[in-house]
Amino acid sequence: MALVDFAYHRPASLSEACALGQRLQPDAAFLAGGTDLIPDYQRKRETAHHLIALAAIPELHGIAIDGDVLRIGALSTLAEVASSPLVHGWFPLLAEAAHSVGSRQVRSVATIGGNFCRAVPCADTPPAVLVGDGRVRLMGPDGDRTLAADRFFVGARETALRAGEVMVELRLPVQPAHSGASYQRFARRNGSSLAVAAVAVRITLVRGRITGARIALGAVSPTPRLAVDAAALLEGDAPSEVAFARAAAVCAESASPIDDVRGSIAFRRDLVRVLAQRALTEATDRAQRSSP
Repeated sequence: MALVDFAYHRPASLSEACALGQRLQPDAAFLAGGTDLIPDYQRKRETAHHLIALAAIPELHGIAIDGDVLRIGALSTLAEVASSPLVHGWFPLLAEAAHSVGSRQVRSVATIGGNFCRAVPCADTPPAVLVGDGRVRLMGPDGDRTLAADRFFVGARETALRAGEVMVELRLPVQPAHSGASYQRFARRNGSSLAVAAVAVRITLVRGRITGARIALGAVSPTPRLAVDAAALLEGDAPSEVAFARAAAVCAESASPIDDVRGSIAFRRDLVRVLAQRALTEATDRAQRSSP
């Protein structure tokens, strides 16, 4: 399937990329790994005639700890995120989510920035970042800004990026003491299938009580989003199957899935309920292993 004709740009600096993006918008697209962008061209979903490749920009690469923040460059591949000792030590849930994306070949090319900026509703890493209280650092013609990850997504395939802005990095804070997290997804087959529904959870336990809960839903609404009401039900309670079932039911009610070839609305809502209960149970088990 032929792509549209486009001009290829390869800026050497972040400022050059931002200036190009601003000057050529709305007829420009930034290229990271291309595993979502190129199929979008093939499906005629993307029609930009200027392709701005970001691979030569050093600020977009690398994973490092900076004080109390883990910084993950936007061009870090999902394979790098999944295998990074820093990510495993800081927030292993993100490594698990990254590992769940596609095949080994896809993960070796796809980037964390692309997984965010193409804003595909079923992307796997955003729910994990949401429950980890992550932030997204952006750079554009008007300077540097940082957004909470849950404010980055504004609609299906729509983000808060402004003309000429580039995602520079993800920033993950130190996770609360005595916390545990879990990412549960369902796909129609093992391997590289897209998620039909997904739930990420982080639970913090102190003296047998839930002192903090974050729940994020993926693939069942136009954007990945926090299930705030469901999480609020748990705070202050002792973990129990009854409490988890109640929160999972609220997660299912708050989802807004679509009917498509991968599943009906009713099927996806039921999946959310099941996955939420599994994620709450596993996150609690992991938190208990680190709790006083």
